[in-house]
Amino acid sequence: MNPQPAITSTAALISDPARAAMLMMLVDGRARPAGELAYTAGVSPQTASSHLTKLLEGGLLCVEKEGRHRYYRLAGPDVVSLLKHLALFGPGEPVRRKAPNREVEHLHFARCCYDHLAGRLGVEMTKAMLGRGYLEHGDGKAFAVTPDGAEWFAHLGLDIARITPGRHGIARKCLDWTAREHHLAGPLGTQFMAQACTLGWFQRPPSTRAIEVTPKGWRALKRYLGLDRRSIDQRSDAG
Repeated sequence: MNPQPAITSTAALISDPARAAMLMMLVDGRARPAGELAYTAGVSPQTASSHLTKLLEGGLLCVEKEGRHRYYRLAGPDVVSLLKHLALFGPGEPVRRKAPNREVEHLHFARCCYDHLAGRLGVEMTKAMLGRGYLEHGDGKAFAVTPDGAEWFAHLGLDIARITPGRHGIARKCLDWTAREHHLAGPLGTQFMAQACTLGWFQRPPSTRAIEVTPKGWRALKRYLGLDRRSIDQRSDAG
């Protein structure tokens, strides 16, 4: 007897409506937390956890840990291709989500993640630093600060040589739970956030984690990183 590919187990995993909804939510390549996947699938967190464990064991998902959080993504391009081909057969069903309130929108845009900047603003600022050659992707979860980057940070009042490295160096990648991409963290992320507040770019209201960008901050972001609110929103919509 010729060996046949064991497709039944994979087919069984995908055939469950809740698991299928979770998988299709991840086709865009972004990592998402269990809570969001549970909401999308319309199941309880406990049920979602069981489904995610089965998908991990079946090789359809992988998980990335960031502190106490776990983010799930598809295991690779072959899984994406499989799901996209399967989606061609049968009608699609729209996913309905509640409209976020104003506070949630503020948190998604810019917030304090522990002691560094997160949200769409944090992600786009990090991308701009990479694009302008101030940061480079390092090994694992690290960013590397380039000579141009050291000079740029010094211009803003941060002496890279005086920053004590952490486990991943001075600049660490932190997966953003709203944008599903990395923003700058680590000792440099902490000091950059503090310095931006000192310079009057950002304000931190006492009753929320949301960060407010001041008019001075928007001028600085445009001058130093080429960013404004419209460009950030457009990039977010395109993503």
